Amino acid sequence: MSIFTNTICAPASSGGGAISVIRVSGDKAIEIVDRIFSPAVAPEHTGMRPVSLMEAKGYSMHFGSIYAGDGEERRQIDEVIVSVFRAPASYTGENSVEISCHGSSYIVQEILDLLIQGGAKMAAPGEFTQRAFVNGKMDLSQAEAVADLIASQTEAAHRIAMNQLKGGFSDELSEMRQELLHIVSLMELELDFSEEEVEFADRRELRELLDKVTNHIGRLISSFSLGNAIKNGVPVAIAGATNSGKSTLLNAILGENRAIVSDIAGTTRDTIEETFNIDGVLFRFIDTAGLRNSDDVIERIGIERAYSKIDEALLVLAVCDLTSPLEDIISSARDILGRIDGDSPGGGAGDKKVVFLLNKSDIASEEQKCEAVRSLESLLKDCRGLQLRDNSGSCTGSLCPIFFISAKEKIGIREFIDHISSTYRTLNALSETSLVTNVRHLEALKAAQESLLRVREGLDTTTPTDLIAQDIREALYHLGTIVGEITTDEVLGNIFRNFCIGK
Repeated sequence: MSIFTNTICAPASSGGGAISVIRVSGDKAIEIVDRIFSPAVAPEHTGMRPVSLMEAKGYSMHFGSIYAGDGEERRQIDEVIVSVFRAPASYTGENSVEISCHGSSYIVQEILDLLIQGGAKMAAPGEFTQRAFVNGKMDLSQAEAVADLIASQTEAAHRIAMNQLKGGFSDELSEMRQELLHIVSLMELELDFSEEEVEFADRRELRELLDKVTNHIGRLISSFSLGNAIKNGVPVAIAGATNSGKSTLLNAILGENRAIVSDIAGTTRDTIEETFNIDGVLFRFIDTAGLRNSDDVIERIGIERAYSKIDEALLVLAVCDLTSPLEDIISSARDILGRIDGDSPGGGAGDKKVVFLLNKSDIASEEQKCEAVRSLESLLKDCRGLQLRDNSGSCTGSLCPIFFISAKEKIGIREFIDHISSTYRTLNALSETSLVTNVRHLEALKAAQESLLRVREGLDTTTPTDLIAQDIREALYHLGTIVGEITTDEVLGNIFRNFCIGK
């Protein structure tokens, strides 16, 4: 039985379409709709009689009209199709009705007014999904996946949301919790027989099982940067010295004049972000302020933000002006590489990568091109040991390639875009696995990991069994908050208020 006593209603489709859907859920949902709905009369040769919604079976659809008023004042609002779902076999687990009407905003509002007059109330954001969670139709991580599914903009993001909605992530958490419950139950059994000094939990087996769970949690934590990139877009920082052509490059990638372009150094003082879908993967391109020493307070703030975006990015497009003095090109490259983590860029799809774009190649001499590539190769090999794309354009490695481009003339843009696409194409395949995309899940996993590390330390020392068991219970608690086995009204409020109305 549902714990909710009222019946809610809301549009379940966005406005502007030919058809709109109004969703109603609650104990009196069928009764309220039945009062304003009149089923169409079937042709005589069918031998069928109109069926009241109160008599209708679940998973049935009925054609008819919505009427307002009584007697002589009775007027038809619209011809509709009504879908009936009986508890518990519905999205929310309650009696539910979906009214498919014409997409007129007037018609939708008229029907909603009639439902409210009949005893329903307007649903709050996410209230239908919240009822589905409370009524046991899905766990909390699956409920959050509903919002991710609605917001998904690419195939990869859609796959992650669908995997979580189908319970893939929940199943992994359930397996880990069962293993930890087995451990803590044995330890608590030892406490019951502490006077007999009986050891029910084999410490060697305990360590192996603990390591297995801890490693699994560690993998999920590590997957967040990749999962977040798939969900919100792979962060790509466009970095380089002033007047190197970063804003022109952003405009060339997007195919529109998104950023202001000027010959005046320091035009871009803040970051500009735009998303772009490349072969089913969303990229978030970030144009940053030019890197240089400046006495201008505002420009210095922009430069600090540029460094921050380089730190956060998974891919850095290092833009160098080929017409600049060679020492300036190398200085700019060294400055950007200095912001990259100590480990070499590259490796897995979630690791930071750098691509060097030698801009203004249409007006640079062959000598300038050759000198720039040779110097960059020397710099990169000395400080990172990275393989590069050679001066002829043939690929000698994929970790830190170099491309000649002209952002102004749109030369070479397609080539490096194709390189980016091929580099991150594996994201579509990785999206089939369980990846963490939710910050709330990440924080819970980190807290669980900390608790288990204390358990590991306790097993290696003389920590009393009851304290070790308490740390395991804390880990169980944090894992339980992800799927909603342990939660609070405040947490639920924060989650569902971000949903759209009608879901």
